[in-house]
Amino acid sequence: MYLETKQLTKKFGGLVAVNNVDFSIEKGKINAIIGPNGAGKSTFFNLISGFHPPTFGQVIFKGTDITTLPANQIAKLGISRTFQTTNLFEQATVLDNVMVGHRLRTESNLFDAIFRTKRLQREDKQCRDKAMEVLTFVGLQNITHKMITNISQEEKKRVAFALALATDPEIIFLDEPAAGVNPDETEGLAELMQKMVDYGLTVCLIEHKMQMVMKLAQKIMVLNYGEKIAEGTPDEIKNNEAVIKAYLGGSAIA
Repeated sequence: MYLETKQLTKKFGGLVAVNNVDFSIEKGKINAIIGPNGAGKSTFFNLISGFHPPTFGQVIFKGTDITTLPANQIAKLGISRTFQTTNLFEQATVLDNVMVGHRLRTESNLFDAIFRTKRLQREDKQCRDKAMEVLTFVGLQNITHKMITNISQEEKKRVAFALALATDPEIIFLDEPAAGVNPDETEGLAELMQKMVDYGLTVCLIEHKMQMVMKLAQKIMVLNYGEKIAEGTPDEIKNNEAVIKAYLGGSAIA
């Protein structure tokens, strides 16, 4: 197995946000997690990426138990993610925002920063080169020196993709990547996700835009009230009675 969860559970006081979820993410594919608001999707991502410790259960990546590792160590293993709300430095440039991502792979410390050592200078160049590479990949090479506050919502989404790519990941978790953008922009972001997989990455996304998910994903898990109610191909999910019921008659997945 590539990445899998076993009986993954998270309780916040009396609330069970994720309840006993077994799921495996398939390598080199687009995997998707769907479900109504409050179903536990973002919490599930937070458990895998180390932002919350689970109450119970395991996360296993390439045969190694990573359940108790902190977020920065999980990122170093090659697991990256974006957030539902795009967390960028609004008063910094696109390039500076993305350079931060590759710092994960550098060794410089406070001493290097104070004395501007050769190591720091070399790693600064590495970060800049990596940022330019991934910004070109996501199609933003022409706005690298614009401030984040002055770019569109769709461009911010692409910057978030670039920031995740700058960490040199194997697998990227995308939390509602197409939220707040129009249908044409959604199509462009879908093409970018496919490009990531064509490039050799694995993608797992949370998304409410069902048309995009059904067209793009090869494997889908459905959560409802923190529990897995279905898992399968887009066709299997569309015709699953439990899923249709959870989505109030199925209009959302038609």
